[in-house]
Amino acid sequence: MTVYSMTLTSMVALFGVMALLAAVPSVSVLAVSARSATSGFTQGAFTALGILVGDLLFLLLAMFGLAVLAEEMGSLFVLIKYLGGAYLIWLGIVLWRSRAMTPGLEASGDTSFRSSFMTGLVITLGDQKAVLFYLGLLPAFMDLDAMSFLDIGSVIAITILAVGGVKLAYAYGAGRAGVVFGEKAGEIMNLAAAFIMISAGAFVVVTA
Repeated sequence: MTVYSMTLTSMVALFGVMALLAAVPSVSVLAVSARSATSGFTQGAFTALGILVGDLLFLLLAMFGLAVLAEEMGSLFVLIKYLGGAYLIWLGIVLWRSRAMTPGLEASGDTSFRSSFMTGLVITLGDQKAVLFYLGLLPAFMDLDAMSFLDIGSVIAITILAVGGVKLAYAYGAGRAGVVFGEKAGEIMNLAAAFIMISAGAFVVVTA
């Protein structure tokens, strides 16, 4: 590996592109917002963490030329999609049944944190084509054939700041909205969150 191939300009540009893409309304944004609005900022943050971990996994696969491996593991990703979709639908049903919960109230416990994390991870891993997206995006900002450990570290740091930062901003905003709206909006917000989770799960299953 060479010493360094990314420039400050390319790093700033990559950060901007990733932040912009992370901010575009999507299933992941809806999941983070719903989780945060109904169960508190911490739960939304764990969902954002799951999304980030999934993105980093696909990013590393692309950087190390393992996109073909991801394609060859298509059957495994299909299984992940089905299991993940069913999991999201189940979470939606749980939210639907607990629709009287006060919005913005911080849920606690390892199980709750784990479910929030898995929600984000499953949504991200449900689209293995993200590897091909990163494989097409990264060459515009760095030389994949001459990348160094500093390049890899820079891209990882940029991804954490851009994707993680944007998703956390959504989580914070939704969490604050849940508190401001108060108890009377609890049922509506939980029903909306349940609908989002069930729809996301159905989408993952249908596209498997």
